[in-house]
Amino acid sequence: MSRTPLRVMPLDGDHERASFSSDSEPLDRYFQQQVTQDTRRRVAACFVAVTDEQRIAGYYTLAATSLLLAELPADLGKKLPRYPSVPAIRMGRLAVDQAFRGQGLGGALLADALVRCVRSEIAAFALMVDAKHELAAGLYLHHGFIALPDTPLSLFLPLATVRGSIQR
Repeated sequence: MSRTPLRVMPLDGDHERASFSSDSEPLDRYFQQQVTQDTRRRVAACFVAVTDEQRIAGYYTLAATSLLLAELPADLGKKLPRYPSVPAIRMGRLAVDQAFRGQGLGGALLADALVRCVRSEIAAFALMVDAKHELAAGLYLHHGFIALPDTPLSLFLPLATVRGSIQR
């Protein structure tokens, strides 16, 4: 984890986003140009890891979604109610500024997102992610996510597996 003390909080208008630079131009562009519109319209919530000086070290977004029962591995799907889909939360984006790479911040942001999902009073079966490439999928697989059988870059983690390890 980072040697610089970081706090994770909701993005607000006082956070300076223009200097954020990950290795992904689409993630940077979204964060610099689009995220405030999405949060204002309540189509996504954005959380940022900031230093004591308010520099943004990383961010992630969460939004409501659903997961088709037919897409789940059969052994897991048969344990769920026979609805066409189950509620889930989607982590739409996760990025770390290049200056904070290699310090475990991506995993820490993922852990923060999981805590927020588990502590939410709104029911959700899983946290979903759509990895952009196999390297990103490896991060999620390392943390216990399960790839959907027909779309291996779409992964999920049942929140029930997380609840027991998080103190309320």
